[in-house]
Amino acid sequence: MAAIVRAAAQDRWDQRFNARVAAVVSNRSDAQGLAFAKENGIAAVALDHKTFATREDFDTALMFEIDKFSPCLVVLAGFMRILTPAFVQHYAGRLLNIHPSLLPAFPGLKTHQRALDAGCQFAGATVHQVTTELDHGHILAQAVVPILPTDTAASLAARVLSQEHLIYPPAVARFLTSTD
Repeated sequence: MAAIVRAAAQDRWDQRFNARVAAVVSNRSDAQGLAFAKENGIAAVALDHKTFATREDFDTALMFEIDKFSPCLVVLAGFMRILTPAFVQHYAGRLLNIHPSLLPAFPGLKTHQRALDAGCQFAGATVHQVTTELDHGHILAQAVVPILPTDTAASLAARVLSQEHLIYPPAVARFLTSTD
């Protein structure tokens, strides 16, 4: 998220695409992204999913909070919850995510350990459009990271994360260009 905020400012997305990072919304009040947003003059909203009776109730409230900012695009960055079909459909065609694997391989959780267990030679990250099927939307960008003989899930995750920071902002910028 911070990489996207920095790229938006540095590359003047407001002038180039008539787009800005309007808000950061998290389901965790202690999320570092909320503090970063506040430090950078961006609206920060915490909405605790644990206070809602159902996933659907939370997603409805989340949509309400997001819609206050009239977004042309919703970018998930570190948001680790499966979204309901109603939420995904509400933002259809304007909802992006990044996943720490080379999709379609290893959707879901524990991607790095699963890649190691499968004996893969490469891992990576994928920026994709979000659909109702978990981690299966149209691929916008990927970065490949070799798996080293000494890798653990943690060391591989750190190298993949560094690539996520590099590929996500330009993928968002290209997407904004394509929606003009």
